[in-house]
Amino acid sequence: MRIAMIGTGYVGLVSGACFSEFGVDVVCVDKEINKIERLNGGEIPIFEPGLEGLVEGNVKAGRLSFTLDLKEAVHGADAVFIAVGTPTRRGDGHADLSYVYDAAREIAAAMNGYTVVVTKSTVPVGTGDEVERIIRELRPDADFDVVSNPEFLREGSAINDFMRPDRVVIGTQSERAQEVMRHLYRPLHLIETPIVFTARNTSELIKYAANTFLATKITFINEIADLCETLGADVQDVSKGIGLDGRIGSKFLHAGPGYGGSCFPKDTLALVRTAQDAGCPLRIVETVVDINDKRKKAMAQRIIDACGGSVSGKTVAVLGVAFKPNTDDMRDAPSLDIIPALISGGATVRAYDPEAMNEAKKLLDGVEWCDDAYATMPGADVVAIITEWNEFRLLDLGRVKELLNEAVMVDLRNIYNRKEMAAAGFRFHCIGRPDLAGG
Repeated sequence: MRIAMIGTGYVGLVSGACFSEFGVDVVCVDKEINKIERLNGGEIPIFEPGLEGLVEGNVKAGRLSFTLDLKEAVHGADAVFIAVGTPTRRGDGHADLSYVYDAAREIAAAMNGYTVVVTKSTVPVGTGDEVERIIRELRPDADFDVVSNPEFLREGSAINDFMRPDRVVIGTQSERAQEVMRHLYRPLHLIETPIVFTARNTSELIKYAANTFLATKITFINEIADLCETLGADVQDVSKGIGLDGRIGSKFLHAGPGYGGSCFPKDTLALVRTAQDAGCPLRIVETVVDINDKRKKAMAQRIIDACGGSVSGKTVAVLGVAFKPNTDDMRDAPSLDIIPALISGGATVRAYDPEAMNEAKKLLDGVEWCDDAYATMPGADVVAIITEWNEFRLLDLGRVKELLNEAVMVDLRNIYNRKEMAAAGFRFHCIGRPDLAGG
């Protein structure tokens, strides 16, 4: 089979590389000349563990290629995937679908023979209907079906999520299109992956509902963490106690500074707007969005409080700025709220992240960027962990204490043990757990 993947961002590049690993001939298309030149030169524009080797191997095998020429890529393709961005539209919170609709117009002009047009981008309910209308209007002679096939890729583990997914959701009621999609995903039948066929609108809603539910779990445990701090309880024990219930599950029950990234912030907001427009508001989700926004802004105050109520004239060592480990994604990262608030309060901020500093430098002014974790610490008044990269999990606490002006740590990811930190002589502050003071 041969497919075209329109868009070489996170979803398009990972999906295209993984399909080529399945043995499919994949041509990835993008309008950005620099991005295609980098890909053709063997340079991967995003950080995702394992992706560089996967792309290199399939390019060498002749199954994966990159081009600026959409018409050439689409001509003769069995399926064309739309994997372009759907960022939040300025002013109203809706998903900006202009890139999706532009892609549909270009596909319409280029396709020949029966073609399955697959929406891989995260899109609101009804987008597939509009894509079909656009193509039908431009090419009334065309033989095609429009399918919804949402992605469920987690940054940092996307390749495994594609190769060994919990499920594959395919929205179409066309038996012909179903057969094409079954063939594309045939390798997953061998590991008995559930393939969920449903109506196109339902498939579009499944994606939003899934992300919104996970965001709600995160927000719920963050609120429980605040209650734990008030009552003197331990949120990690609470998480374990409720997570062992099979009806609840342990995933996404880790208290922290709030969710960020490319999906949850924009998808929760888009679903809120969709529901409001439909006259069926989702009050829970509206509250989740509001609480998460306020939480990220409040995290800076925790660091300020740990410094005695003011960071004016003080130095803060920040470990991690990406929204999560194993990615360089800075979209809606809590650090984008925390660091400016610290600088506004008069602090000098030194920061280090293993992968995200190049992106962060475009978004954060006034930060002293360092080459490693320990380089942030000499003379600092507090060290704050914002992203739980593995290399921050086993710091040499003796060295940290020696470098810091004061032995104070604010752990916004709960990766350190309170008793051990107290024994090491730290004033230690974390999330949803009683503080212990060392000396």
